Amino acid sequence: ITLVGMILGSLIPIVGIGMMFCGIYYCLFQKANGQTVSIDGLFKGFNYLLPSLIATLVIIIPSIVLMFFMYGSIFALVFAMAGSRGRMNDAAFPILFGTMMIEGVVIGLVLGCLHALIMFTYPLIVERGLSGVDAFKLSARAVWKNLNGVIGLILCEFALGLVGYMLCAVGVYLTLPIMFAGVFIAYRKVFPPITGYGAPSNLPPPPPTFVNESQYR
Repeated sequence: ITLVGMILGSLIPIVGIGMMFCGIYYCLFQKANGQTVSIDGLFKGFNYLLPSLIATLVIIIPSIVLMFFMYGSIFALVFAMAGSRGRMNDAAFPILFGTMMIEGVVIGLVLGCLHALIMFTYPLIVERGLSGVDAFKLSARAVWKNLNGVIGLILCEFALGLVGYMLCAVGVYLTLPIMFAGVFIAYRKVFPPITGYGAPSNLPPPPPTFVNESQYR
């Protein structure tokens, strides 16, 4: 299910990935409730087109802006250091390389923070029927209240992803289901079940006191 979801999501850039994420979490909700899981559950993600798209744009738009900034600054630096013949001096290469490294680290940290804040967004959309904006806000609050556990989970995901890439990159598709399941378990620790699986409820978001750091293990 995860493999098919990621392939379909990549075929429909931006729009498809959010819906497939929702479909994968829909299946995880079914599994957690002891129900039969099938590939049909993945396509339930199409029911969450708008909220999943908004949630995806929260991280896609900053990523695009930061990448444009990075490449723009690098090109500007190259033109500024180029000589009259359009060639750069050897001394300019360390400066250019250092600039790229610093900008890469900064962009990686920013995107990593966004990834952490959006971690529970898609499960919230599926289980509670929240809009993309409301799900992101509640996810960010939950992450902030349980920051230590979330950082540990992200480090585990990083290690799994690294192992997957070491296996000729094909191993990533073997580790992705584990990553989704890990996020789902963390989500369930922070947000105990209040409705049936995958059925959007009209309940309002829980108050801030609902998210309790002691609930996270």
